[in-house]
Amino acid sequence: MSSSIALHDKTLSELAQGLSVGEYTSRELTEAFLARIERLDGELNSYITVCREEALRDADAADARRAAGKAAPLTGVPMAIKDIFCTEGVRTSCGSKMLDNFISPYDATVIEKLRAEGVVMLGKTNLDEFAMGSSNENSYYGAVKNPWDLTAVPGGSSGGSAAAVAAGLAPAALGTDTGGSIRQPAAFCGITGLKPTYGRVSRYGMIAYASSLDQGGPMARSAEDCARLMNVIAGADPRDSTSVVRSVPNYIEGLNYNLKGLKIGLPKEYFGEGLSAEVESSVRAAIKVFEDAGASVQEISLPHTHLAIPTYYVIAPAEASSNLSRYDGVRFGHRCADPKDLEDLYKRTREEGFGDEVKRRILIGTHTLSEGFFDAYYIKAQKVRRLIRQDFLDAFDQVDVLMGPAAPTPAFDLGAHKDPLSMYLQDLYTIAINLAGIPGISVPAGLAGRRPVGLQILGPHFGEQTLLGVAHQFQQLTDWHRQRPEFGQEHA
Repeated sequence: MSSSIALHDKTLSELAQGLSVGEYTSRELTEAFLARIERLDGELNSYITVCREEALRDADAADARRAAGKAAPLTGVPMAIKDIFCTEGVRTSCGSKMLDNFISPYDATVIEKLRAEGVVMLGKTNLDEFAMGSSNENSYYGAVKNPWDLTAVPGGSSGGSAAAVAAGLAPAALGTDTGGSIRQPAAFCGITGLKPTYGRVSRYGMIAYASSLDQGGPMARSAEDCARLMNVIAGADPRDSTSVVRSVPNYIEGLNYNLKGLKIGLPKEYFGEGLSAEVESSVRAAIKVFEDAGASVQEISLPHTHLAIPTYYVIAPAEASSNLSRYDGVRFGHRCADPKDLEDLYKRTREEGFGDEVKRRILIGTHTLSEGFFDAYYIKAQKVRRLIRQDFLDAFDQVDVLMGPAAPTPAFDLGAHKDPLSMYLQDLYTIAINLAGIPGISVPAGLAGRRPVGLQILGPHFGEQTLLGVAHQFQQLTDWHRQRPEFGQEHA
């Protein structure tokens, strides 16, 4: 096995190339990552379940497939999966006591596609319970730490996926994004994370939080890696009524994007009060890279941005209230002991099974959907959502992409936000994108001390190929995506 460059520091694309030329086998590669997880994840807590036996079995199958000349581009490459995607025969917990004992009887569509490609699943990563959170401190299995600074959060809800990739415990991972849960942890952990257009990637088998907002997507070292994964997971699915029937481009072919003439819009609402000086400095320096490459920049306005957080925190909890009603102790998941009657079964099962943040959002959602409040809150929020979407449509009539910060600050300290409202405000720059259904990507763009800063790039509906191309060209001109945390380097 080659030792010139540590395997855990290579990108997904580099690992795939090494496999194709026989530099190492999938089993050697998988064993290297499993050994690194065993050595280091006790400190990070990025995985809930490590699938050692399954991973080695699948690695051997990938090697056999390659020897037979039947390998796909990513056959034999290992990766991690956020523990919100159903995986046949493997626990799918959603970071909750409610599903701690749930072994999925089937694979999510994206998992089926990855298995068909020959990708090896290393394990299931930690997350805020039912994807509700911005710090990965709301997991039944404990908080995840940021490998760049172990006193900081990795972001959420896909914090386990982001931390695992950043620390070299997986070359890539799947995450989900309901209000920024791919992009914000990607920014906090110094990796690349793409939230596709709503409907571009199947949600079948992805356990729902807020069905009109949830979207799965790739998290990896680079935009090129994300493009390779999108080539596998994107596309319509007859089992998901919200997936869009639309041809899927070859995302790799779009990476050779010419930045000369690119029109960039800077939403003035993303550069105002609340944005830390160190994040703004890094983001503006990143935008200058595009200008120097021939892009033009203009200020634009998204006038309803200030309404995004209150709108989201009406719609998302309302949908969560409906989606989580199925966890009642009758069909699957946690069940309280010795219930007196059906009402006691429901009450104690949900009291014991759900954490505080999940209960809070269920209560908010149930309230907004109740008689007398439905029109005043939920219907009004949906009307405002339409205005937010129109802001983006109007903006993309003027520019090709929008750019700004992924989060108002670098990763904050563990335990820093005790009250829910201050935590909710961390999603100021990401939530509107989910309400509008457009794609967004976060790429590493600097360091504030030893904590990464992310540049967020937004595009029109089904503009993933442009976003990936623009992000890839930025990563050809900078090396922020090549920076690695000191954590774990002694084990290189």
